[in-house]
Amino acid sequence: MAINVSKGDCFHCGLPNLEGDKYPVTILHKTHNMCCPGCQAVASAIVENGLESYYQFRTEPATKGDSALDNTMNKLAVYDEPELQEEFVFENGKHKQIQLTVEGITCAACGWLIEKQLAKVVGVKQVSVNVGARRAMIAWNDKEIKLSGLLKQLKNIGYESLPFQADKHEASFQNEQKSYLKKLGLAGLMTMQVMMLAMAQYFDLFGDIDAESTRYFNWISLVLTTPVVLYSGSVFYLSALKATMAKTINMDISVTVAILSTYIAGFITVNQVDAEVYFESICMFVFFLLISRYLEQRTRHKANQISSNMLKHIPVTAYKWINGELTSVLAKQLQVNDLVLVKAGEIIPVDGEITEGHATIDESMLTGEFESVDKRQGAYVYGGTINQLGVITIKVTKTLKYAMVNQILRLQETAMANKPKVALLADRLSRHFSIIVLAFTAFTYAFWYLQDSPHAFWIAISVLVATCPCALGLATPSALTCAMAKLNKGGILLKRADALEQLTDISDIVFDKTGTLTCGEFSIQKVWVADGSQKDALLSIATALEVRSEHPIAKAFSKLDIDIKHQHISNFRVSVGNGISGNINGHLYQLGSANFIGIDNENQFINELNDATIVLAKDDCVVAAFWLADKIKHDVADVLKTLSGYETSILSGDSEKNVRDVALKLGIGKTYAQRTPLQKLDTIKTLQQQGKKVLMLGDGINDAPVLAAADVSVAVGNASDLAKNAADVILLNAQLDSLVLVLTMAKRARRKIKQNMVWAIGYNVLVLPLAMAGFLTPWMAALGMSISSIIVVYNSTRLLKD
Repeated sequence: MAINVSKGDCFHCGLPNLEGDKYPVTILHKTHNMCCPGCQAVASAIVENGLESYYQFRTEPATKGDSALDNTMNKLAVYDEPELQEEFVFENGKHKQIQLTVEGITCAACGWLIEKQLAKVVGVKQVSVNVGARRAMIAWNDKEIKLSGLLKQLKNIGYESLPFQADKHEASFQNEQKSYLKKLGLAGLMTMQVMMLAMAQYFDLFGDIDAESTRYFNWISLVLTTPVVLYSGSVFYLSALKATMAKTINMDISVTVAILSTYIAGFITVNQVDAEVYFESICMFVFFLLISRYLEQRTRHKANQISSNMLKHIPVTAYKWINGELTSVLAKQLQVNDLVLVKAGEIIPVDGEITEGHATIDESMLTGEFESVDKRQGAYVYGGTINQLGVITIKVTKTLKYAMVNQILRLQETAMANKPKVALLADRLSRHFSIIVLAFTAFTYAFWYLQDSPHAFWIAISVLVATCPCALGLATPSALTCAMAKLNKGGILLKRADALEQLTDISDIVFDKTGTLTCGEFSIQKVWVADGSQKDALLSIATALEVRSEHPIAKAFSKLDIDIKHQHISNFRVSVGNGISGNINGHLYQLGSANFIGIDNENQFINELNDATIVLAKDDCVVAAFWLADKIKHDVADVLKTLSGYETSILSGDSEKNVRDVALKLGIGKTYAQRTPLQKLDTIKTLQQQGKKVLMLGDGINDAPVLAAADVSVAVGNASDLAKNAADVILLNAQLDSLVLVLTMAKRARRKIKQNMVWAIGYNVLVLPLAMAGFLTPWMAALGMSISSIIVVYNSTRLLKD
């Protein structure tokens, strides 16, 4: 009979309610008042999970909820302060973005659970959980929900979360690792003791012992097994509880059922001489499963460190020029346009532009290339790289929060948001498989029970243990994490993980010419002017226009020692992929391709302009032309030989002659020259309509539309920000040999995922009939299941090797 709660007391815990109607909950269509936010939260959870009939049949008041819950929420509210968010919240268009360290993630199902729950929250635009790194990347609309609300939502489903900070994240991992080791050590120690007692009884090492001694040894085994079940196995129960609260099923539910049912059955029959208690199987099951989880955690952490450890290259302090004097300041306090001195041997603290001096920079931390790079005035340097030789002053162009190393980490996290189809398939399979396992277990028990078998229960437990889909859940995330870590180590960033899958289907590789196949460092080979007396003036005007452009051609003019200070330009415009224009001294000057200028065969200078790279027009009249040359990158020919299995072509806005010359030197059969950005886009779409899967490589602003349209796109070297934004893969160095690594790793990753899934599914299919037929004892099933998971993790780590 249900208890009666006195009026004025908390309906949940029965203690005096001093808060009145501040914390109401509707239970069985009637409103009841609770004494604190903790009781209100627990009661609400009971109602939401359809368990409100509990209040009809309880005989005692419930335990008081967390009365400090409101204090906890007040603490979380601190994270809504703009000053605090400045350090770890990023603006992403209309939305905000944050990377969180999430404690308590144990398997792929945890990541799925978090993504599913947060996706329901109003204001959340994107959620991606990196299970291996125990991090979540969340984008949200701050007007619809505050950051404290997101942290509260995670707390409500059992996950503690804090903004990601490298040192705190590492400390969190170390604490979790210590916890695993304690649980593992206890389980291992007790397993040895219980196994000794069990083996001695199995093989009659104690001789013909009496019933009283048998019961005595069973009780000792029970005592030794209890801490393993209650402490070492708690990690599985918590994961199962979270899934249950979220009304879903994960693999830890079957693990929990197996452990607790075996333990309870043993506890009930501990005094029976002929009963099988299998305490040694419980200890071994927990021990082996913890070993596989621990090794999995170590492997994922090792792979993740390759990326996250880049933050450790950033120095804490920097030397800033203030009123002509050097002052030591925190690197994270540096602002745009601050001037910073970096001496030889020091690490560059933040992204910036060299304003004075020149240096030899080691950029291997970013690019994977160990050959040092000479940097002079006007060149860009990046935080975390090392100044090997020379003293330079740099002007800060990006604060530490938006520095290249932080961008890399955010891109890596964002990449995991787009899972390959095979990863989504594995997620669905592991969830459905857990349901299938539970169904087969019930069927097995029913079958043997109807056969009056005394071992029906233990056979069912063996089925439950042997077919636990842990290996299936690890098959994809372990391989993806290792593959992305390997690419990152080679100076390659993936903005979406599903690009790895699409790369394996590529049939055509299309190259932009300038800056991709060539060095992108033009030099002026020839100049023609309509009026020879105006040559210097026209060179000055052309240079003044070009220095405002990001196109690689502009560098050829910037090398000229020409004074352009007196050239005042207004209405400067860029026609992407075509040319530039501006008004100077009342005249409209246009500089670009012949198509941009509008030259036809009737033009009086048509013969002089043959194959000119760019043409200068004054008020629609041609006044000058320039021929520029560019060198082919030294590694391109070797890379193209490696890519002989693909159809290769060049897609460029350059003249037919220049494109054809490069194609002939490299042995590329197809060329598409003098293409505007729109024409480039049409070319890619035409190839796709022919059933071809296109990989596009480019680096300029004019390549952004075609990069976005390609099946997979790659931004090469020092590509423009627009190109990087449109690309799926970013090569941090300018060498094309990284492309070979990308394509090779994509194939290896896909092969490993397939191997993992075939092994995981094959093992379960093979072991299921053996377990159902009663050939496996619970401890044998535990050993087989753990070895299966360890094999999957080991197979994935082979991707990290050369």
